[in-house]
Amino acid sequence: MLYLSEILLQQHELASFADLLEAVQERARAGERFFQMDVRPPFPDTPENWEDRLEAAFATPGRR
Repeated sequence: MLYLSEILLQQHELASFADLLEAVQERARAGERFFQMDVRPPFPDTPENWEDRLEAAFATPGRR
């Protein structure tokens, strides 16, 4: 199980929500099967629909 907090703690170089979307897609492409959003992303550009956007990025990792 991949947790959002795990990505945020492991990848300190993430500077925006767009960077986070790419990191989520990379983890999905690497074979992660389940994703849990346990914290709100701390970026100023985090949209209101952040949960939907992250779920879509995880579910369709080949799309940009």
